[in-house]
Amino acid sequence: MIDKELKLRGVPDILRGTDGERITDKKTWEENREKLKELLCLHEYGFLPPEPKDLKFEILRSDERFFANTAIYQKILITASLENGEFSFPVQFVRPKKEGRHKTIVFLNFRDGVPDKYYPAEEICDRGFAVATIYYKDVTGDDGDFTNGLAGVLFGGKERNEHDPGKIMMWAWAAMRAADYLQTLDSADLESLAVIGHSRLGKTALVAAAFDERFRFVHSNNSGCSGAAIIRGKTGEQIDDICRNFPFWFCENYKTYRKNESALPFDQHLLLALSAPRFVSVGSAAEDLWADPASEFLACAAASPVYSLYGKEGLIAPDTFPPEEGAYQVGSIGYYLRPGSHFLSRYDWNKFLDFIESKV
Repeated sequence: MIDKELKLRGVPDILRGTDGERITDKKTWEENREKLKELLCLHEYGFLPPEPKDLKFEILRSDERFFANTAIYQKILITASLENGEFSFPVQFVRPKKEGRHKTIVFLNFRDGVPDKYYPAEEICDRGFAVATIYYKDVTGDDGDFTNGLAGVLFGGKERNEHDPGKIMMWAWAAMRAADYLQTLDSADLESLAVIGHSRLGKTALVAAAFDERFRFVHSNNSGCSGAAIIRGKTGEQIDDICRNFPFWFCENYKTYRKNESALPFDQHLLLALSAPRFVSVGSAAEDLWADPASEFLACAAASPVYSLYGKEGLIAPDTFPPEEGAYQVGSIGYYLRPGSHFLSRYDWNKFLDFIESKV
């Protein structure tokens, strides 16, 4: 049924290379990988900002008795030296006080609270995880102003061209800089490094993982259109909607595909597949019709053939759309559908933490 639905929608074969030839082994996939990433840059997100020439890390605040003396809190200022000047943004880091290496997550959030309604920080710490949180507007504003934050340093007042990065790619760049900081810590278990985001920041988390192989795990929560959902045949939000309301998230060229999705030379399963053979988790909500859970499930299935090139299984699930509630987390691609609406809940966090723990 799933293959039939993908063919009915005209979803491109993930194992067809940029030269039109079929990919039959991991060597050929990896040879194509940079070109496939370039497609995402040219047509959707814009090109990733350059790596910094230099990075500095400064601890602004520290609390050794956080969460009733069970955790350590630090606020770190990351300063990146770029071609047009320096850019700084804060990261809030919480880890269990217990000695040893901790499974570590980069979390892109809509607010800077620790904890927060989307961030049950104490419960996460109690499960043995450390979290580095980025408040996304500390990186650059969620609007069409490209003169503030990282955008201001990158463009220096100049107009964007059609392939310059949108805000999603800039937020993803910041997640990578948080990973740079975490690499300096003896307490961070980099073998299980993860990135997570919800909604627009779920799209961002997927982009960060696709472009930075240090992220062994990624969780996209309710990311929908231009995130984890197949766009061809999708219900709810369309490219036309997202480019009308949030054109600044993407490169200017993405507008070309408004009401013209079939012309896009890929679909969103490519974004998931670029994390192979690493682990991808996608969470949907039954009432989140704007995101379209069925299309998110389809993307997981459509990305899975890439994992077979590595001798792994992607999504392991029945050959049908899931009912209102179901979890399929045995394979390298995990998917679950929960009851309820568009939200990042404790249920979502626990599903992702369970997924990580089952793989390490």
